[in-house]
Amino acid sequence: MTADGDKPTNILSSFRIGSVPYLNSIPLTCGIEDQVIFAPPSQLADMLENETLDAALVSITEALLNPGYAILDDVAVACDGPVISVFLATKVPLKSIEVVHCDPASLTSINLLKILLKAKGVQPQWQPLSSYEESFEKDAVLLIGDPAIAFIQADHTHRIWDLGAAWKELTGLPFVFAVWAIRQGYEDPALLSSLMSAKLKGIAQLPALIEGESRFDPDFRKEYLGKTIQYDMGEREKTAIHCFMEKLAAGLDQKVYPPRFVYHEVPKK
Repeated sequence: MTADGDKPTNILSSFRIGSVPYLNSIPLTCGIEDQVIFAPPSQLADMLENETLDAALVSITEALLNPGYAILDDVAVACDGPVISVFLATKVPLKSIEVVHCDPASLTSINLLKILLKAKGVQPQWQPLSSYEESFEKDAVLLIGDPAIAFIQADHTHRIWDLGAAWKELTGLPFVFAVWAIRQGYEDPALLSSLMSAKLKGIAQLPALIEGESRFDPDFRKEYLGKTIQYDMGEREKTAIHCFMEKLAAGLDQKVYPPRFVYHEVPKK
């Protein structure tokens, strides 16, 4: 059901769509929740690559590494400064980090952190984090999404290095964490229109979505969803994607492809 009680449309029944289960994405699936498969970013990326999904809200890195994906224009999960839910938690100074234990769910967050640390002359080893509970014991841990929010609200002894704020300090730009990636051959107007409509509805009904959520406290939800996370894909966001693409290409052995945007205007009612 949508925030105002309407039943989701069946127009998406011909498509297989995936999204992340995190709080920050709920405005983008408003009204289509019952027709969306929810899974961690890395799993969605695998499903899209294996052609078990036609469209998915995936990390921007996935879209830049696969020339067969189009990016839905004017939709993003982004920030312009602190993002709150993507950070490096450390018990030691950045220069002293030897190993980063990372949540493997998002390829973008890992690559972003590598770029930010390299800019400071730090190139640690990387190890997967086997469980959230381990986070509190590690000297340096990368966390994303709802587990990251839970961590900062818990009793911990780490210093928090917000990756959105660090990127803004390095480049002066916003950062795009996730986009709707559409598999080649599925840039169908019905699909694009439905995804755009879901976003527009989610933004219009944001107060109701915030009130209807139970994760974290209401004041945090209001600040996080209403101010911290940005959902538009403007020119500054596109500039940021190209900047990230250049830095990503400099640090990877595999080819990075320029983003290919597809746009669909939703008719005004």
